[in-house]
Amino acid sequence: MDNEKVNFIYEEINQDLQEGKNNKKILTRFPPEPNGYLHIGHAKSICLNFGIAKYYNAECNLRFDDTNPAKEEVEYIDSIKEDIEWLGFKWANQPKFASDYFEQLYLWAEKLIKNDKAYVCEHTPEEIAAQKGTPTQPGTESKYRNRPFDESLELFRRMRKGEFKDGEKILRAKIDMASPNMHMRDPIMYRILHQVHHRTGDKWCIYPMYDYTHGQSDFIEGITHSICTLEFEVHRPLYNWFLEQILEGEPQPEVKPRQIEFARLNLNYTVMSKRKLLELVQKGVVQSWDDPRMPTISGLRRRGYTPESIKMFADRVGVAKRDNVIDIALLEYCAREDLNRTAKRVNAVLDPIKLIITNYPENKTEMLETVNNPEDESAGTREVPFSRELYIERDDFMEDPPKKFFRLGPGRETRLKSAYIIKCEDYKKDEEGNITEIYCTYDPETKSGMPQSNRKVKGTLHWVSAKHAIDAEVKLYDRLFMDPEPDGHKDKEFKEFLNPESLKILKGCKLEPQLGSAKPLDNFQFQRIGYFCADKESTKEHLIFNKTVGLRDSWSKKSKKQ
Repeated sequence: MDNEKVNFIYEEINQDLQEGKNNKKILTRFPPEPNGYLHIGHAKSICLNFGIAKYYNAECNLRFDDTNPAKEEVEYIDSIKEDIEWLGFKWANQPKFASDYFEQLYLWAEKLIKNDKAYVCEHTPEEIAAQKGTPTQPGTESKYRNRPFDESLELFRRMRKGEFKDGEKILRAKIDMASPNMHMRDPIMYRILHQVHHRTGDKWCIYPMYDYTHGQSDFIEGITHSICTLEFEVHRPLYNWFLEQILEGEPQPEVKPRQIEFARLNLNYTVMSKRKLLELVQKGVVQSWDDPRMPTISGLRRRGYTPESIKMFADRVGVAKRDNVIDIALLEYCAREDLNRTAKRVNAVLDPIKLIITNYPENKTEMLETVNNPEDESAGTREVPFSRELYIERDDFMEDPPKKFFRLGPGRETRLKSAYIIKCEDYKKDEEGNITEIYCTYDPETKSGMPQSNRKVKGTLHWVSAKHAIDAEVKLYDRLFMDPEPDGHKDKEFKEFLNPESLKILKGCKLEPQLGSAKPLDNFQFQRIGYFCADKESTKEHLIFNKTVGLRDSWSKKSKKQ
């Protein structure tokens, strides 16, 4: 969090503390709408809001802005809580909901009507849009704008009682139809929606709009610093206006929320719209919200990303005042950095071919010691079985290898990781010309780790003992989109850029026996291949591993060139 502590948000909070604002109190909040799963952009906001609270020894509220029951589900609420806890953060007290404040929001709306600051309007959405005007042209006033306040109040109360159909009437704030800020041109405060709410049931059939609810919820909770993304900067005058109206004639409160905006996270090769992510799920483009190709926190978790890697990413991205696009390779780099320190090295052969050591005893099994993680001495060592018949990667053998191919070929020597030096003597093909078996001899004097093992050869191969190997299904994931800006084309639909090679499923992969006890989401480095984790649906009877990232660090190489 070192970079985060010196960003402009901390500087502004420090200034508020020096000036004694809000009685030098700090209270932040993370206010997701429960209309989808959280993605990596939300992870940055989580790290920022909860990180501020932690840094100042304060608290952060979790508040669900549940004002649209047509799109909200309890499933989303549960997933959001799980994501925050998985990242290692804890909200203050019990989770809060905007629906907790519906009655207070309604009473304040009545106050605005009585003070001639709001009115019931009967225009259609299309008519209201036309009335708004343009950023350079003032809007036109609704014919209901000067309706007597007592008439609007009666209609608003009847709206609450359910006497009108959806869309038949709305409540609008009366501000300024000529304002250069389009959000100040008589925005909608309430709409009719005969929809059962996940918490209030059918008690309400009118629901407050987000712009009316959000700032007032912050005020009710005593939030001191409302940290928002840049798109809400133009909403800030409206939030302040609403608060001024509800406080008119009231004692001034000790705490008022101050909104500070920062640039949202944009990743290339990714879409970050929950609406578009939902479309991918509903149309079966991906299996679920936690499909490992999705940029959701749950998808990244299932793919094998760790909380530490995501927090490292949020820290490296930092907090900016201007929108920019982050290379997704940085996210992959952070995963690789963390897993390199923590993941156990194991042997896994994804495209197996049989290798027979002809001069090794047929019925002998030898237990060989190997290091669990060279980056972490405390990880210790383990023993792996070695026998006459092994599996190696098909790509590690060539019939006619070039000079710089330091793996296996006819007459060539190479070392088996943590084992012996072997020499290829022969190989066998099937009728179609495919190599089916490789025959080698081994030098018993070259056992890895033994004093007499001083002969050097170029190349080291990973392997798995054939009679001890366990079968697994391995899923290789790539980026979901082929274009760096899949939703940045006005003339094309974002799904046109889907990557048809984003998922490859490999059957019959051979793994060392220790992986049979892997628990869901356990992380490993498959030697010479990449980082993988056991899928959440993996069982001892059906092992499934997901590729997290490869070993190659494209981001750091790119940044060095730049």
